Amino acid sequence: MTPARDDECTGTPPGTACIVEDDDALADALQFLFASRGLRSRRFDCAESFLEFVAAQPRWPAEPSCVLLDVRMRQISGVELFDRLCERDPGHAVPVLFLTGHGDIGMAVEALKKGAFDFFEKPFNDNRLADRVGEALRCSQTRIRRSSHEAEHRARLARLSARERDVMALVLMGKRNKLIADELGISMRTVEVHRSSLFAKMEVRSAVELARLLAHDDDPER
Repeated sequence: MTPARDDECTGTPPGTACIVEDDDALADALQFLFASRGLRSRRFDCAESFLEFVAAQPRWPAEPSCVLLDVRMRQISGVELFDRLCERDPGHAVPVLFLTGHGDIGMAVEALKKGAFDFFEKPFNDNRLADRVGEALRCSQTRIRRSSHEAEHRARLARLSARERDVMALVLMGKRNKLIADELGISMRTVEVHRSSLFAKMEVRSAVELARLLAHDDDPER
């Protein structure tokens, strides 16, 4: 197993914090704060420029990322931008943190219910914000890996024939080849062929590995 890098544990978080903020002074202060904590950041002066950036990257996010959104911005608001990101990224692989004024807390709470990572009321505590951005980037790293694994497993399942799926269901029930052959009305040799092909396509060596693989896919807390 590949050992975890420092930035995967307690060191510098991986990836980039995207700051979507039309207040130049606040955006500069945020970038300075993050740089002082070893956090990479990229600034966008409006929601439109951020959406253009995202649209130009079909595989976005390619690296761990989070987004800091001001609730109130000109033209497209932070809440509107969040809704668009939810449509593109329903799994929230890119956590969103809102920056709000006192009158915007209700909107921020509603965003939390939709999956936003956190919100901070201005003026906010710099250290607390930087800590949460680091946590958001690590969360993004975990979610991106999970999504990649799920896509890989779906691709493996898509390669199975209908009969191999039938055999897989019975294998997962713990049935041996003779019982599978009797239930499906095929020879034991045919079961062996399907079983071997099934394991090869799913890239496992045993029924136990297959069960663990599929159980891992179904576990929302992994």
